[in-house]
Amino acid sequence: MPLGRMALMIVVMAGVTYLIRMLPLVLFRKKITSRYIQSLLYYIPYAVLSAMTFPYIFYATGNLWTALIGTAVALIASICKQSLIIVALLSCIGVLIGGFIF
Repeated sequence: MPLGRMALMIVVMAGVTYLIRMLPLVLFRKKITSRYIQSLLYYIPYAVLSAMTFPYIFYATGNLWTALIGTAVALIASICKQSLIIVALLSCIGVLIGGFIF
């Protein structure tokens, strides 16, 4: 991925995260008491960041099969409630082993 495109993605992600956190403070002067709105505002940055980065997972290795293996290993490890570093390490190991196979 070109450096300029990566920098643009980082700036857009930072801007989206900042705007989502800042807009409620500017627009709503009173405390937000609705649990639905609070949870919506809490999870939007994570959903946007996931939507922006997830498609690029499949292009990171240059081989679709190794990317699928790494993604599957990461999903399984995260479902098993492993820590972030363990998920990252296991997915890297999965991609490495997949690279030997494919």
